Amino acid sequence: MELSKKIGLILGPIAFFILTNLPFELVSAKGDPVIAVATWMLIWWITEAVSISVTALLPLLLLPILKILPIAEVGANYGSPIVFLFFGGFVMALALEKVNLHRRIALNIIRLTGTTPNKVVLGFMIATGSLSMWISNTASTVVMLPIALSVINLLVDDADGFTKNDQNFALSVMLGIAFSANSGGIATVIGTPPNSVLIGLLENEYNTEISFLKWMTIGFPFAVIMIGICYLVLVKWMFPNRDLKFNASKDVIHAELEKLGPTSGKEKMVLVIFGITVFLWIFRTLINALFPKLGLTDTMISIFAAIALFAIPYNIKKGDFIIEWKDTSRLAWGILILFGGGLALAEGMSSSGIVDMVANAIAESQISVLLTAGLLIFLMLFMTELMSNVALVAVLAPVVAGIAIGLNIPILYLLIPVTIASSCAFMLPMATPPNAIVFASGYVKIPQMARVGFVLNLIAVVLLILVFKFVIPVLF
Repeated sequence: MELSKKIGLILGPIAFFILTNLPFELVSAKGDPVIAVATWMLIWWITEAVSISVTALLPLLLLPILKILPIAEVGANYGSPIVFLFFGGFVMALALEKVNLHRRIALNIIRLTGTTPNKVVLGFMIATGSLSMWISNTASTVVMLPIALSVINLLVDDADGFTKNDQNFALSVMLGIAFSANSGGIATVIGTPPNSVLIGLLENEYNTEISFLKWMTIGFPFAVIMIGICYLVLVKWMFPNRDLKFNASKDVIHAELEKLGPTSGKEKMVLVIFGITVFLWIFRTLINALFPKLGLTDTMISIFAAIALFAIPYNIKKGDFIIEWKDTSRLAWGILILFGGGLALAEGMSSSGIVDMVANAIAESQISVLLTAGLLIFLMLFMTELMSNVALVAVLAPVVAGIAIGLNIPILYLLIPVTIASSCAFMLPMATPPNAIVFASGYVKIPQMARVGFVLNLIAVVLLILVFKFVIPVLF
């Protein structure tokens, strides 16, 4: 066990014990115990002393013991509708992966973009970003990596060896895959866990709903712009591959598609269910207006998709279904618990008056709204390089909401850009699984990732400040 984990394992409960037994009040009699719980969770999340999902169970034990909330109220957060929205999304992703439809979609996107070096990079980025909207960024990166390695190997084995241009192309492809996986998830509610943590917080604590379509009106354009900027920075500025030519990449893509064979019946069935689900998500408001008694929610649509994939038989005689319950052994159950823990902590902060205290302190300080927003976006984006973005949003989102109330602006104005910032981690391999996966390929060194990542981080901060100032007030 690493030293940092050992220290974190012991330091978390010690900090909790100290904070719950201080001879004076930090904020209030009810607020101090919640700060103690948050500190313990934060220490374990940062050091990863235990699984981040195990840490998320602490509120279920500690908040009732400390008489902050009864266990029934704390437990309700772990069964929040947003948890089941993401569960349905996970099941859909599981089905896409099981029938290999995600791989077929990715390969066809790459084939369509072209086979010149820069177009190949763009193809990989568009394909990865598109997949990350619907399946985990880790899964989308794992799908793309072997295909990318096959293309890079063509350059390693050619007549002139692995030249500087070849190295730049390899770097662009690898970093392009990681960065577009991170950015693509921003586009949809189910694309990345921080989005759902925010949606859950808004519904639970502020009775505010952001529909699937409403989120896409801001998330999708931002993801597209960010992927476009990443592409330009990589191939036109940081790692240009001038005069590099190879045509064999077309053969690699064709060969990979040949391996998949013709589209199977199961793939078509998953595609139909997937298409219906996305259609219902996008047009839910219109459907509810036409059929008011229906009362469709995004979570209900998500559960419909999950049940359909489990219950509609592909071959009723053989009892053959698209997915079976045993397939869920690969489902990210820990993330669902993490949602619950984040929501429980947020409720503890709200009920103990901590959020109100932050709001009042900000209201009395008379600080600039734009400066505060810029600072929060900057802090979130660079902090997420060092710890789980889900955990970070779970801890900071309630505080940011309090700051927004104190600044007398709608909470969405601050919460949306700050949450998006948590997915813009481009600098370090440990920041996100996609970064770690492409780093492990051997074609990317830490200084190279850090150099281009730092530039992209700063661009993302500027973009999000513009979103805060000009876009969100129009949309929300």
